[in-house]
Amino acid sequence: MQPLSFLDLPLDPHRPPRPTRGGPRWPWLLVILLPGLAWAHGVAEGDASFIQSQEGFHFWPYFYLGAKHMVTGYDHLLFLAGVIFFLYRLRDIGIYVTLFALGHSLTLIAGVWFDIPANAYLVDAIIGLSVVYKAFENIGGFDQLGISINTKAAVCVFGLFHGFGLATKLQELTLSPDGLLGNLIAFNVGVEVGQLMALTGIIAVMNLWRYTARFQTQAVIANSFLMTCGFVLMGYQLTGYFTVT
Repeated sequence: MQPLSFLDLPLDPHRPPRPTRGGPRWPWLLVILLPGLAWAHGVAEGDASFIQSQEGFHFWPYFYLGAKHMVTGYDHLLFLAGVIFFLYRLRDIGIYVTLFALGHSLTLIAGVWFDIPANAYLVDAIIGLSVVYKAFENIGGFDQLGISINTKAAVCVFGLFHGFGLATKLQELTLSPDGLLGNLIAFNVGVEVGQLMALTGIIAVMNLWRYTARFQTQAVIANSFLMTCGFVLMGYQLTGYFTVT
């Protein structure tokens, strides 16, 4: 099942829209909750010092750091919000989130374990592009251009870049080879748990918002906002690439 755009927005036949007084404020709540977009992939100085000082396998500390990264990883959350924007059934949400998680997990672990080189600015620019892509798809942009994209494949591919983005940051640190694979797995498990926690909140807000009277109009505004955030991420990272590297 392909995600729908606002052009063919369905309403749950078992639950009619509920008009609200003055309309919902959910899109504007996003503005409050998403500050500091450009730093979404960074590793905090204290966390970096902790990681570099550890030797051997430490499941819970790395698990915590992974969960913390996802919950505060605005680029991930922007993309996931776009992915589930028009998904109504938990089964469909599960499929797309699983595809994203598989791609994310593969490159996060493999990128660090095999020390695969990549320019962090370019990888993060592609992550910004993933947000632009999904928001543009949500407003029916590709349909208007007559372009057909396999959304499941795209989500999985962009998941690879999201995982590789964090891998490039971990590669900048001096990690002990003792227990490295176990720590990477623990970190990744934390990332996925953090992802589920964040998605729970996003889905709860979306379910409240979807059945309000102005959702169809505000869906366009919200996805335009998501697209703008994606362009900001891209611009920031490309500026870093051309001025720093």
